[in-house]
Amino acid sequence: MPDKAILKAAMKKFSDCLSSELAEDFLMLLLNLMSVVFLIDRDFRKNIERFNGRYLFKSKDGRLTVAALFENDRLKVKEKEIPDADITIFFKDGKALMNYLLSPKPDILGSILKQEVSLDGNLNYLYKFAFMAKRLQLMATMAI
Repeated sequence: MPDKAILKAAMKKFSDCLSSELAEDFLMLLLNLMSVVFLIDRDFRKNIERFNGRYLFKSKDGRLTVAALFENDRLKVKEKEIPDADITIFFKDGKALMNYLLSPKPDILGSILKQEVSLDGNLNYLYKFAFMAKRLQLMATMAI
């Protein structure tokens, strides 16, 4: 199990990504950090207790496809398409996804109207994911 120094370094990298807006790396870094924090932080892990969800994130230009599989109180990240996703989130670019997930008040309707994000599946899954991403952002800024 990773120790606190590794977690702190990962949180710093995540925080640096947020401040520099390295949107291309944002999603993978977010998901991998989330996966580690679920292993270490019991309170954060409560977000996925008895939760099973299959997320597929795809850029509209097809350059990025990432799957997040929540099952058995764990998160697995895959850089490939998966069948039977509960929700597929298509985003214009990494910056559009980052802006949505980390905005103080995520506005999915505004993002859809601006054609930055489109969805296929159950919208509640996106709200759950946005909540966890925002909480991780707050944890990262407090850890530094």
